[in-house]
Amino acid sequence: MALFPFPYLNPAQRSAVAYGVGEAAGLRPGPALLVIAGAGSGKTTTLAHRVANLILHDADPRRILLLTFGRRMAAEMIRRVEQICAEATAGRLSAAPVIEWAGTFHAIGARLLRLYADAIGLDAGFSILDRGDAADLMDLVRDELGFSEARQRFPKKATCLAIYSYAVNARTAIDVVLARSFPWCAGWENELRGLFAGYVAAKQNQNLMDYDDLLLYWAQMMQIEPLAAAIGARFDYVLVDEYQDTNALQAAVLLGLKPGGTGVTVVGDDAQSIYSFRSATVRNILDFPTRFDPPARVIVLEQNYRSTPAILEACNQIIAPARERFAKTLFSAATGGQRPILAMVEDETAQVTFVIDRILAYREQGLALRDQAVLFRAAHHSGALEVELTRRRIPFVKFGGLKFLEAGHVKDVVAILRWAENPRDRVAGFRVLKLLTGVGPGTARRALAALDQAGGSIGALERFKPPAAAAAAWPALVAMIRDLAGAAAWSGQLDRVRRWYDPLLADLFDNVPARRSDLDQLERIAAQHPSRSRFLTDMALDPPEATGDEAGVPLKDEDWLVLSTIHSAKGQEWRSVFVLNVVDGCIPSDLATGTVDEIEEERRLLYVAMTRARDHLALVQPLRFSIRGQRRWGDAHIYAPRSRFISDDDLASFEIVGGVPAAPLGAVAVPPLTPLPAIDLKQRLRAMWQ
Repeated sequence: MALFPFPYLNPAQRSAVAYGVGEAAGLRPGPALLVIAGAGSGKTTTLAHRVANLILHDADPRRILLLTFGRRMAAEMIRRVEQICAEATAGRLSAAPVIEWAGTFHAIGARLLRLYADAIGLDAGFSILDRGDAADLMDLVRDELGFSEARQRFPKKATCLAIYSYAVNARTAIDVVLARSFPWCAGWENELRGLFAGYVAAKQNQNLMDYDDLLLYWAQMMQIEPLAAAIGARFDYVLVDEYQDTNALQAAVLLGLKPGGTGVTVVGDDAQSIYSFRSATVRNILDFPTRFDPPARVIVLEQNYRSTPAILEACNQIIAPARERFAKTLFSAATGGQRPILAMVEDETAQVTFVIDRILAYREQGLALRDQAVLFRAAHHSGALEVELTRRRIPFVKFGGLKFLEAGHVKDVVAILRWAENPRDRVAGFRVLKLLTGVGPGTARRALAALDQAGGSIGALERFKPPAAAAAAWPALVAMIRDLAGAAAWSGQLDRVRRWYDPLLADLFDNVPARRSDLDQLERIAAQHPSRSRFLTDMALDPPEATGDEAGVPLKDEDWLVLSTIHSAKGQEWRSVFVLNVVDGCIPSDLATGTVDEIEEERRLLYVAMTRARDHLALVQPLRFSIRGQRRWGDAHIYAPRSRFISDDDLASFEIVGGVPAAPLGAVAVPPLTPLPAIDLKQRLRAMWQ
């Protein structure tokens, strides 16, 4: 092995960079290499140096294929390779102009499909649909086949596209996909097969490709021996980043390119494989060494450059019991550091208080908000925190899922309550009426006009004649609105809404269990308000645009806190990290404990969350959770056990902090109202524009 003088690399990194380079007989691609890169171990640095070392030893950069999981990642990798080559040769060599094949699997697939279009019967001028366009085309075919007029509402376009995409990328039969991930759609299996056949025909007739096609066609090309040989011969070296996040199609592409593994390098960490919901499979990286003859060489990077030794000790403890993994123990050359905190707080409200108080305390100690992050298993877990951060005017940006109050199903439920509170609220009424199958914009407008003519009397809705498609469901909607409008007590109103709304979720959205959890969280937030009016007012005073933008950050000269799902936090790091709801039912999610493989992925998810922290880490365990719909029976709640991934033996790695119940607030004396003169404020406002 040979290596240019890169003295700053550690021994394991040097082995990975130098593997198979500069043999006595000259540079020749060697057997496959698997680099298991532990969290914070310099994965990108190692991969960039390996590419640079190949080029510095006269590998033709035009014959190197570099596959990443993002366009920006590919550009950054090329920039690093160029910089390394320039430094190693005192500026005499630059790799950037000649690395021609670097990008995502989808981008490289599109390029190859256009290049070989004639050979596979494609028109090289095909258009590529984004996810929104693909969903619209799916909806068009769905309508043409008459499924939108089914007596029982057919799955929506987004759900249909999600089923199709999962089946394609996981290379799994549709009946298995439905049973495993979309059980509420299982009764439509035959119709979905027909829909997908029509969708494929429509794409082909219109010379269209969706994202899934770019991988599917490429994988199919790799099964045609002459084509596979021709494409594979274009590249001496194939390097793949984040291999633990690849799906079955991507693995098939790689194996088709280099069946013997010659010149192949993949980098990843089995302990950070957390995207099975996107059809990624940890088996790709676990089974990689045995896919080839001779087996792939495995090099493990264990030295961590991110976290303190105390945090690494806890992380190693959490991942050690994993059922199947590449053994590694993260370590740091640094010394010192505080043990991570395991905070046991009374309930979800106390959790919010603990997290915000600690964040502000760290800020007072000089730790900027943007250097701190709050992570959670599911987007709805941050709902109460978002509301309180907004109330306290603490700026934040959220990554992963919609912000809580922007989610469609949350807005639906809030609209129902708004309409019951004010029957003349046409915006809310319009949204609610269109939830029913058969009610379009025209019908909704006529119903609202009838309601206006009746002075907002619910009786107008009872007398209204809906279209035939909505006739059966109409009485239940009207009954719910009447019950809510006439309710004397706030308690139980959300439960009444959900008895009507929850059965519609499967027709309106995908990922139903997570959306039901969102609505559970909304109920818990509502329970903290004394009345429907107060609840709706507080929700209205939390405009989504004031809480940050998940696609970007606030003004650059401002400070902001980061909220993120754990999935969206992968690859990131912060000086201080808080992890919410470290209890069974949340981590692991009670929706992901059906199989051993699901539970193992949940363990990896907690490990990913913990390894994002550099200096401070706090796992928060609420001791109890409110039970939705049970407030009529008083303080109904359940006790939540600590996450099963933190055993009693692991507690020595943590500083245990116990929660203290907040003292009850005393009664506030309210002075009696004194009579005031009548003032027509509405007239004053009208006069402003006269």
